[in-house]
Amino acid sequence: MINNNTDQITTAQAAVIVSNFLLGTGVLTLPRVAAEAAGTPDVWLSVLIGGMIAIAAGIIMAVLSKSHPGLTVFQYNKSLLGKWIGGLISAAFIIYFFMLAGYQVRALTEVTSLFLLEGTPSWAIIIAFMWVSLYLMTGGLNPIARLFEIILPLTIVIYLFVMFMGFSIFELDNLRPVLGQGFMPVLAGVKPTALSFIGVEIILILTAFMKQPAKSVKAVVYGTAITVILYLITVIMVIGALSVDGVLTRTWPTLDLVRSFELPGLIFERFESLLLVIWIMQIYSSYTISYYAASLGLSQLLNINLTSCLFALLPVVYIISNIPKNLDVLFAFGDLLGNTAIYLVGCIPFALLLLTKWKKGSRG
Repeated sequence: MINNNTDQITTAQAAVIVSNFLLGTGVLTLPRVAAEAAGTPDVWLSVLIGGMIAIAAGIIMAVLSKSHPGLTVFQYNKSLLGKWIGGLISAAFIIYFFMLAGYQVRALTEVTSLFLLEGTPSWAIIIAFMWVSLYLMTGGLNPIARLFEIILPLTIVIYLFVMFMGFSIFELDNLRPVLGQGFMPVLAGVKPTALSFIGVEIILILTAFMKQPAKSVKAVVYGTAITVILYLITVIMVIGALSVDGVLTRTWPTLDLVRSFELPGLIFERFESLLLVIWIMQIYSSYTISYYAASLGLSQLLNINLTSCLFALLPVVYIISNIPKNLDVLFAFGDLLGNTAIYLVGCIPFALLLLTKWKKGSRG
């Protein structure tokens, strides 16, 4: 059980962590990924449906976790499934979180090298990023939550400001006709958005640290809803400004939107730097909680010190981040993670919840 009272978090902090975990690479790539699959201006509907599915999945995971207060998914699945099967599932979650951390570090490196630190060796960016994150993680989950409480409001205010500046080139006709080709393209665009909504599964771990675990459903719903709203605004603004065809030709369409307008006379005439600053903060948040979750899982699985895991596994994440040789491989890696999430965090928690209800019913 999580017994350290100083490392507990409030319901609001849990919601903030969920939201920060969800906001990441999807901000820059979601419009293109969804548009490639749907091929119509109705991609915003795909994002909305994907968000509703993510909220439903988060509720299932929150209900499961609050049924085992003080325990993370790495711990209570052993009591439900036995030592060996439970251990294998815990190992699968650990590998998943490590892969996700490696993907986030590499995505940060690609964007930073292209737009901010051109010519800087990738290893220098990765190592600096990882060590700053490690410093925060050694303090535990509560310091992580308190930093995220600063990052999220800044992100929302700056991001909405930058997005709404795009109204100068926004054309409503680019979003028409609604359902012009029926509902099937909308459904086709739902699955590729899965990677953008990876993150609700962190509630499987956060609930054990919450002062009021009974409110975990509230935390995951609020945290996910914030992200769904921001992603909807992103897709609507990007498609409305660049059109579906324009988005398909761009690797980072959200950045291209921000770079396509300027407001002379202000301190900042171009706003891509502001967008990149908050995006880096969000990638930092996503990476930190991914790595912390993986290290915590390994610590609880093998019954070893968490700090040792945090230090020892840095080389593993570094190696994972260097596996993709180019952007195409990186995006394929992201698709793999999205597909993995559908089965790992979509099916297993539901099965564990049914098993939990059955065991409690049989005892009663």
